[in-house]
Amino acid sequence: MDRARDCAARSTNPSVLLSRVERHKHYDGIRVRINAPLSACDDAPAPCNSENDHRQRPAKFISAKELQPRALTAENTLLASSVFGFLLAMTETRILPPSQRIRGVMAPVVTPFKADLSPDCERFIRHCQWLLSQNCGLAVFGTNSEANSMAAEERLTLLDAVVAAGIDPSRMMPGTGCCSITETVKLTTRAVKHGCAGVLMLPPFYYKDVSEEGLHRYFGEIVQRVGDTRLKIYLYHIPPVAIVGITPKLVERLLKAYPNAIAGMKDSSGDWNNTKTFLDAFAKNGFDVFVGSESFLLANMRNGGVGTISATANVNPAAIHKLYRQWNTADDADSADQQQSKLDVVREVFGSRKFPSMIAALKQAIAICRNDPDWTRVRPPLVELTNEQAKLLAAELKAIGFAMPDIA
Repeated sequence: MDRARDCAARSTNPSVLLSRVERHKHYDGIRVRINAPLSACDDAPAPCNSENDHRQRPAKFISAKELQPRALTAENTLLASSVFGFLLAMTETRILPPSQRIRGVMAPVVTPFKADLSPDCERFIRHCQWLLSQNCGLAVFGTNSEANSMAAEERLTLLDAVVAAGIDPSRMMPGTGCCSITETVKLTTRAVKHGCAGVLMLPPFYYKDVSEEGLHRYFGEIVQRVGDTRLKIYLYHIPPVAIVGITPKLVERLLKAYPNAIAGMKDSSGDWNNTKTFLDAFAKNGFDVFVGSESFLLANMRNGGVGTISATANVNPAAIHKLYRQWNTADDADSADQQQSKLDVVREVFGSRKFPSMIAALKQAIAICRNDPDWTRVRPPLVELTNEQAKLLAAELKAIGFAMPDIA
């Protein structure tokens, strides 16, 4: 009875999102040595579009067991349940069409830490607010967020605080993928209940050389245990870091089994040919592909992608969003390529091997622009820039005329 009542009480909360990718030998802020060719794609952050309004629609919920591959129809307004011995009155189910999903540019929001290395909620919220003001969506708890250096409870506390601060959850795509199914379900369920546009989900990455069947079962368990038709999963492919990757065959199987839950992916492979493979195979059917670096943004948009979820969107969101918005509308046919080239210059600075990590370089830039040294703090095993490296970064950013408008 309680389960049935809970199902009947829930409601939907659609969303619109934006995203982007990452590049070179830095993947989502982590530098990786590549010893063999990779077959994968890049991902990035995306901002929310004014042209895609957030409209609330009612939804019908069924049990996790019934949710599996079955399609929900708009005309079914009553769900017969022999288990409960009565008919449950349910509202009409409407699955968000791809045109109303989150798109554009998103940032894997960097996480500030206090002196005791606990997450700094106040600074985190301020940075989220600034990103939104620059038309950038929030892929909180991504690689650049140092999410895997945080406990699940810390992530839940931050997510609750951000929503409580009045930030629109339909502009958010939290990272919820963990090696533990139970933690992934807990994080994902909270994100869905808050009304987030989707979740960005790593595969379980500790065990290597796992089978496609094993990964299919993992994602299937998440869908069924969350048991909510609002769930939108964006698979996170970052094999240089996770080693365990997402393959076209796995995507094909997941889309067949859970067509309403599997919404897209972020490809952070750094391999454009891999991204193109996913675009060619699935984009025309509504599978949304974000690149992990803005260096691939123009190519992604020209081939049916929907944006980027990119580390450098943390510091250069407006310029990245400008390319996302104007890639096919500019009067000058070369202007999109010129914009892409300018974005690449900025990314090259932050991705330089002169710095210990892109994450540390991004935080140093925010510290400089905000005049707030506490922003430089990272959690071990990452380390901050040295004084000399910080001076070098500041000089290189000045040389290219870099600024973070309205950040103070």
